[in-house]
Amino acid sequence: MSVIIPDETLRATEMTEAEFKLEIAVLLFDARKITLGHASFLAEIDKKDFRQVLKSRNIPLYHYDIEDYEHDIKTLRKLGRL
Repeated sequence: MSVIIPDETLRATEMTEAEFKLEIAVLLFDARKITLGHASFLAEIDKKDFRQVLKSRNIPLYHYDIEDYEHDIKTLRKLGRL
């Protein structure tokens, strides 16, 4: 599937096509909709450079929430490590 962004929309953002792609990739990654690999592919930059963009914006590479924590605790208890 291809998505067409009208030139008028791109001009309204005052971004280049590359900047626009990067912003979309960052937003989707931060919303946990796509992986780092997919995001860097969408932005057309390598993973290392995409990680740098995330770092400069204080966006974590990994999201570790309470559900993850609870799952880890449960697993550690099953393994007898807690």
